[in-house]
Amino acid sequence: MNTDIVFDAFVVRNDEQGFRSGVESLRMDQLPDGNVTIRVLYSGVNYKDGLASTPKGKIVRRYPFIPGIDLAGTVVESSHPSYKEGDAVLCTGYNLGVSHEGGYSQYARLNGDWLLPLPKGLTLQEAMGIGTAGFTAALSVASLLQNGITPEDGPVLVTGATGGVGSFSVSILSKLGFEVVAATGKASTQGNWLKKIGAHKVITREEAAVETKGVLSTEKWAAVIDPVGGAQLSALLKHVKYNGAIALSGLTGGGGFDATVYPFILRGVKLLGIDSVFCEMKTRKEIWCKLANEWKPDSALESGIHVHTLNELPVILGDILEGKATGRSIISL
Repeated sequence: MNTDIVFDAFVVRNDEQGFRSGVESLRMDQLPDGNVTIRVLYSGVNYKDGLASTPKGKIVRRYPFIPGIDLAGTVVESSHPSYKEGDAVLCTGYNLGVSHEGGYSQYARLNGDWLLPLPKGLTLQEAMGIGTAGFTAALSVASLLQNGITPEDGPVLVTGATGGVGSFSVSILSKLGFEVVAATGKASTQGNWLKKIGAHKVITREEAAVETKGVLSTEKWAAVIDPVGGAQLSALLKHVKYNGAIALSGLTGGGGFDATVYPFILRGVKLLGIDSVFCEMKTRKEIWCKLANEWKPDSALESGIHVHTLNELPVILGDILEGKATGRSIISL
């Protein structure tokens, strides 16, 4: 491969000149080691990417660094037995964009074991429209189904519903026949959009997490998909129905919460941790196959995807950290 190729990448630096970030021109020999080189066409914007764009996020541990925890593109060079030049592939999770240079670059080099062939039924743009956020949402839905939650059990609450994980959860659950209640801090401005992608009802986040006296409260939710975490989780647990479950995948609301054992031992409530980073490849392939077919979140893909350029990335990352993001933003490379 031509090592003289010059390409653009979004780079964060932290040295004697201080912390800074921006688009830079790089050469192929500046990419990290790996057995597959990819021409990246799209990458997604996730909360973790926002954290990587600031030293306070404590995601990036060495500089200079290229963030971006997911990517989709075509193979341009490979010594990996499963991939050849021209293959359409995607990558979410593993060490991409955390300890290994990520997707905010027109070229990426990585371990082929992290890759997934583009599933039939998805374009590269759709794959990154879904990305880590949609994959996490699908894992959350799968976890509820595996724990016996059905549409007949009653409404499912989705917190942080206008975000990436939240909006895809609304879309997928609705497609599977669930009654979806969407909770958001943007109920007055984004309520109609949430209903458009599948929410039966939209409530404020304050309504979803009303603090009540006592160790338990009225049974409202058959299940909850919660990409927010933090203090509100304590209130949510009190309202989950008997044998219900909460699928927890995020910490935009904080990393800690107070709770008692009572929801677990008196109602059999299950708290299900969702990890999209090191999810085993067998499960990863099964979930992506569903996302390309019967679980394809058409409503969210049709109206919730915003495409931006690499130069717009600093603003988009700032918005996601400040809670201003709606739907899913992807970067076209």
